[in-house]
Amino acid sequence: MITKLERLLQKEAQIKAQIQQAKAAERTLEKKRDTRRKILIGAAVMARVEHGDWPKEDLLRMMDGFLTRPNERDLFGLDNAGTDEAEASAQAAQSNGNGTGKKNKTLAKPQT
Repeated sequence: MITKLERLLQKEAQIKAQIQQAKAAERTLEKKRDTRRKILIGAAVMARVEHGDWPKEDLLRMMDGFLTRPNERDLFGLDNAGTDEAEASAQAAQSNGNGTGKKNKTLAKPQT
């Protein structure tokens, strides 16, 4: 025979499992929303460049300072020489104590 305490402990375990599932579902939904926001931001920037509202050179300069992975830089036709510079900049930022752990994003002129 199951005691009242055992029944309550079983219910507690079930509720904890349901809470974990709900939290996981919320994290998944927020990640999808964040991805969608990033896609829309990219689309808006690309539309401004395509319509001539923002110079393509400015976009490439921004991306040159942001992208560090060679495969991502290739998507924009950027050389991979900037990756060493970006890594050095990140190490300098950490040693300078900016405390963010993030890389400094400098707007370097893209090489053509």
